Amino acid sequence: MTFNDVIDRRGTNSSKWDKMEDLYGVSPQDGLAMWTADSDYPTAPCVREAVRNAADHGVFGYSWEHPAYLASVQWWMQNRHDWSIDTDWVLTSQGLGNAIALCLDVWTDPGDGVVIFSPVYHEFAHKINKTGRRVVECPLVRDGDSYGIDFEDAQSRLDGSEKLLMWCSPQNPSGRVWSNEELRAVAAFAMRNGLILVSDEVHQDLVFPGQTFIPMAKAAPEAQPFTVTLTAASKTFNIAGQRTGNMIIPDHNLRAAMRHRLKTLDYMPSALGVSMVTAAYTPEGAEWVDAQMVHLDGNRKLFDATIAEIPGLWSMPLQATYLAWVDFSGTGMTHDEVMKRLRKDARIATSSGPGFGTGGETFERFNLATQHARVEEACKRLKHAFSDLQ
Repeated sequence: MTFNDVIDRRGTNSSKWDKMEDLYGVSPQDGLAMWTADSDYPTAPCVREAVRNAADHGVFGYSWEHPAYLASVQWWMQNRHDWSIDTDWVLTSQGLGNAIALCLDVWTDPGDGVVIFSPVYHEFAHKINKTGRRVVECPLVRDGDSYGIDFEDAQSRLDGSEKLLMWCSPQNPSGRVWSNEELRAVAAFAMRNGLILVSDEVHQDLVFPGQTFIPMAKAAPEAQPFTVTLTAASKTFNIAGQRTGNMIIPDHNLRAAMRHRLKTLDYMPSALGVSMVTAAYTPEGAEWVDAQMVHLDGNRKLFDATIAEIPGLWSMPLQATYLAWVDFSGTGMTHDEVMKRLRKDARIATSSGPGFGTGGETFERFNLATQHARVEEACKRLKHAFSDLQ
């Protein structure tokens, strides 16, 4: 199957398609699901083969984080990101959302401040609030066609009660790829303020031509004693439903604390999820990812060209991820007016910008990880919904 073979996900317990009517009022019968971050095409053949082999074996008993799995994570980081890690550093979580919650649980207490740079992945603030911690929001600044960091402003927002900094790289929702210098500056900021630095790098593999992703721990090796890197094959290979993520923790004391918490929770990873990741992090998986990026690049170019044709709309140039970040402020419309046109007129479900925090008020996030024909249809609908501006 190719990236452009249309697959009907309706009625398959897909949250992306089967929940969008309840959440956004867009029927899956005639709507387009461009909100939650998963893909509409099948995962890599090597991953599907691993699932078939497991089904043919037919026994699904207790398993463990076997050496081949840990070695595959090590191989992937070395060969795809030039980052040398020890297999001992790798602990497994039930996906990245679970990893974020675990980091808050292990290294902060209720009432502690947790620093985030917004607009950013909405689950950062959600989980900070749900666990009784305090969101310390440091807004990013518009820097031409991208975002930059105002460290002086960020410092002014801290009062000394902060314990942890949650960083997003590549950045979600903007698709920003941070430079080596920027990453080192973030690490230095965390060090000055005594913050554990948790770097969510789940989109690390989805980088467009001309850009280079650098892991935080590689950019700032001096920060390794207080850096925790969160990775997963979930977005890259569209296997988020298997709930398998990695916490890469070089520091022995931090790792021991997390390992202890996992033991108290009696957590062990899914055997099938482990098998799928092991199959994904291979040369065959890497070849498939390269092909996927060619497909996504075509979708990105088509979508951005369409947005540029609609007066008042602007799409931030996408450096990584498959999530387009579109600003509607130039229309002069209120958020409710934009939502009506998107959901009622265009029948497209998007991720609402205000949910990403300060700086997202006039934006919407569009998921482009779908068939090219669906992106074409979305473009046609957007042109029609905002035709009075043209």
